[in-house]
Amino acid sequence: MSESFDLKRRVAREAATLLYFGAEKEYKQAKEKAAQTLGSNFLPSNLEVALELDKIAEENEGEKRKARLIEMRQEALDVMRLLSAFCPVLIGSVWRGTIKQGSDIDIAVYTDNPDSVLLALKAGGIKITKTQWTTVNKQGATLESYHIYAQTAAKHGLEIVARRSEEAGKKRRCETFGDELKGLNILQLEKVLQTHPTRQFIPQ
Repeated sequence: MSESFDLKRRVAREAATLLYFGAEKEYKQAKEKAAQTLGSNFLPSNLEVALELDKIAEENEGEKRKARLIEMRQEALDVMRLLSAFCPVLIGSVWRGTIKQGSDIDIAVYTDNPDSVLLALKAGGIKITKTQWTTVNKQGATLESYHIYAQTAAKHGLEIVARRSEEAGKKRRCETFGDELKGLNILQLEKVLQTHPTRQFIPQ
């Protein structure tokens, strides 16, 4: 193993440690701080940090993590069934199977009327804690989405991102793992829970 490769791996591990214990919130800052701490000019990729973060979560949480993942995926499925009219897709760390303490359930839905999503959630007994519009610029295009924050019965955080109907099915690239952000629809999530409930979806 080359010295530069080993140093980059150590920076990735240090950055992941900062993220896991909440000393940093963003990958970029975590990598820069880790490199500075270790006196390195080598910055790992987001994927390298994410894989180390997954290892640290497994080392610290073990079997409890697996049980929590199954619980969160089941709760995600319950919420997605409430929102079946809006083409829900499970994304984020609960889809990936890379949860850590404090992870939320992230679900994307597609609609031109976000208020109808709120009504469906409230009708299903979901307690809404906050809502907000967010605007981001992607490759010259301005994308607007409506974020709904809630809490599940098991006290897990829940974030639902409502995007315009025309965005359904469009390919998205994951900024952390570098692959396509596919997620799981209702039928796919049901199958995962039946066959391999702790399966991970990460690049090998």
